[in-house]
Amino acid sequence: MKKLALAAVLSVAATGAFAGGTPAPAMEPATIASDTSSSAGGVLVPVLALILLAAAASN
Repeated sequence: MKKLALAAVLSVAATGAFAGGTPAPAMEPATIASDTSSSAGGVLVPVLALILLAAAASN
């Protein structure tokens, strides 16, 4: 009977020790830097639009 009572006390003590669980690992967010590859970034679309409008107007 003493062994059963000791086992019960130890099991209650063990569950209290692990009640919190392990904390989730904290990860820092990755920083992504993007570079533009062309120097004429905002000019290309309007030039193409003008070419399309000129081609449509000539028909």
